[in-house]
Amino acid sequence: MIRLFFLVPIMMCAIWWWYLKSKGYQAKDGVKGFAYIIGFNTLIIGFFVFMIWFTSQ
Repeated sequence: MIRLFFLVPIMMCAIWWWYLKSKGYQAKDGVKGFAYIIGFNTLIIGFFVFMIWFTSQ
């Protein structure tokens, strides 16, 4: 399951892009949202990687 973590930010960015398009915005208008999505997912994935590393010691 850990190997599928890269799909979460891709799915969230796709949903965000779909939302922007449905409201009539362009992708460049939602750059801040994409940055938040990538940052949030990096934090979550980093936490899980740390916990796997920490518990395997």
